[in-house]
Amino acid sequence: MKVFTIGFTKKSARRFFEIIRKSGAKRVVDVRLNNVSQLAGFAKKDDLSYFLKEICGLDYIHLPELAPTQDILEEFKKKPGDWALYENRFLTLMKQRHVEETVSKEIIADSCLLCSEDKPHFCHRRLVAEYLKQQWGDVDIAHLG
Repeated sequence: MKVFTIGFTKKSARRFFEIIRKSGAKRVVDVRLNNVSQLAGFAKKDDLSYFLKEICGLDYIHLPELAPTQDILEEFKKKPGDWALYENRFLTLMKQRHVEETVSKEIIADSCLLCSEDKPHFCHRRLVAEYLKQQWGDVDIAHLG
């Protein structure tokens, strides 16, 4: 199973949609808690869904169960740079939610996990992909940016 990841910040709409279109992904799975972000106008849920369908021919799905809770996000903002604490809390949350059982493999297969962070290193989309790989086994992860 192939799983892509991408963040939209620091990318123009043109670059973002070209990367997605060329990736081979079949759909975009938005793993943000809040999908009406003001960080990039093209990344708001309704606009993003429209652009993905029209430009790339892809479906859009929002799965907030693959997002951190508001309190985890707020704690990370209060203690910036404490990635280890954030990662631990988020991984614990995914285990508690049993996402490996509740999220369909068919939805994730050949999908691109979307979040706002420019790079995957300190983004929960990477943690989601790695967690699912650990739980499901045969998952090939490709970070598109």
